[in-house]
Amino acid sequence: MQLNDTQKMVVQFNKMAREKFEDKVKEFCILDVYDDANNRAFSVEFVAYDYFPIRLNYDKGRFGCCITYGEKMIALNNSQQWWDEVEFDVFLKN
Repeated sequence: MQLNDTQKMVVQFNKMAREKFEDKVKEFCILDVYDDANNRAFSVEFVAYDYFPIRLNYDKGRFGCCITYGEKMIALNNSQQWWDEVEFDVFLKN
């Protein structure tokens, strides 16, 4: 099976996060992947430090993370907000 461009982005993010955080992150789950001419979006959920459920959302070039607890979400501030301009070392450090 060949991956589309959006799926490749998701795999790239998962690989970087796993390499950077090693055993500090686990349980990656890829959700809601959309790849068409007018809408590219995806979400990735994972657990950080065996405690924090984190969700990364990407939609039309913009992305961000939040801590999730059921219906509640706490946004995590970050200076890196645009996928095409991101410095992933800075993003993952924040």
